[in-house]
Amino acid sequence: MANPIQSLFRFPELKDRILFTILILLIYRVGAHITAPGINLPALQAQFQALQGTLFGVYDMFVGGGLSRATIFALGIMPYISASIMFQLLAAVFPTIEKLQKEGEEGRKKLTQWTRYTTLVLCILQGYGYSVFVGSIPGAVVTPGFMFTFSTVSALTFGGMFVMWLGEEITEHGVGNGMSLLIFFGIVDGVPAAALRTWEALSVGEIGIFATLALLLVIVGVTAGVVSMTMGARQIPVQIPRKVVGRGRVQEGQKSYVPIRLNASGVMPIIFAQSFIIVPGTLAAFSSNQIFRDIANVFQPGNGWYYLTYGILIVFFTYFYTAIIFNPVDLAENLKKQGAFIPGVKPGARTAEYIDRVLTRVLVPGSIYLAAIALLPFWIFDIFNIQTIFFGGTGLMIAVGVGLDTVQQAQQHLLLRHYDGFMKKGRVRVRGRQRYM
Repeated sequence: MANPIQSLFRFPELKDRILFTILILLIYRVGAHITAPGINLPALQAQFQALQGTLFGVYDMFVGGGLSRATIFALGIMPYISASIMFQLLAAVFPTIEKLQKEGEEGRKKLTQWTRYTTLVLCILQGYGYSVFVGSIPGAVVTPGFMFTFSTVSALTFGGMFVMWLGEEITEHGVGNGMSLLIFFGIVDGVPAAALRTWEALSVGEIGIFATLALLLVIVGVTAGVVSMTMGARQIPVQIPRKVVGRGRVQEGQKSYVPIRLNASGVMPIIFAQSFIIVPGTLAAFSSNQIFRDIANVFQPGNGWYYLTYGILIVFFTYFYTAIIFNPVDLAENLKKQGAFIPGVKPGARTAEYIDRVLTRVLVPGSIYLAAIALLPFWIFDIFNIQTIFFGGTGLMIAVGVGLDTVQQAQQHLLLRHYDGFMKKGRVRVRGRQRYM
């Protein structure tokens, strides 16, 4: 495995998976440029220019600009992700959902089916809300009325469910997590245009060479930071005692580790925090109330209160979301069932308390680091007055995280193929020896 990139297409199964993934992503990007019927696109895009700092602007980034272009894939994969997050959060409240999560394959299939039905409902509701929003923009609808609403809701619902199917197909038959890859390509779709705008701004002297170099350094630094946070973990030592298996055969004790990741919640805390911090701006964009406008002015990028609140929300949601997806009690019970234990810690409740204490301490630098990476691009934009870049901290973190996960999965496929080849050679040697004995 001197050069893994050259090995990607040497194995037929891995080659087919990569080509299948590329095909699905091409279908997704083609559909993301097909405009829904009955919409005057220039009038809609003019309105979206004023909504970049609102909830619509963030959503538009995740779907690759499909919302501002009113495409049939305008909802993207977000309804499915919203439904998945909803069931993750509800598992902490409803024991039935938590029980299904622990039932293995059957429970997972049932939860997946519920998630699909919920996605359908969300697509219908969001499609209707989008049709009402577009209908409120002067000149954005060619022929307003019931047929426009019906066609828009139908097109967006079909598009949302089709995108969900595309994501599931990538996960099942491709390389990487399909849902994450669809968001990844939605985000990077705007990179060429952003690079062109930055080059044009540099050419006319709108930004200087020093500011451009600083921007590139920030991108490299955030990329390195995301990689280090994704790979970084606190390893808790675990001792597996000696066992007697089979007919008196003794299996020696083993030492292993339970990794507690520095950033166990991924980019979700930033998404939650951003969804909360842009609520005042969204309300102000659709209301003439002066109170909403005053609050929105306080929570605007460039204001100290915005940065402070944004950072605190990221730290809070790091702990909140980690508490939802990581249960120390379940981990302690699983270790106890396997006969494993942490040296110096009693199995059961004491082990759960120890893991929870380690997790709480590890999340302190992890959450602060996450907040710093999310805020660093804003500070650079303010210092150098850069307004042309599309790629913010959130988008960059998602892109790097998904890219790293996809590369790791491809490497796992390569290792599996090499391992299978090694085992086959070993079996051939064994058979050869038996043949000549």
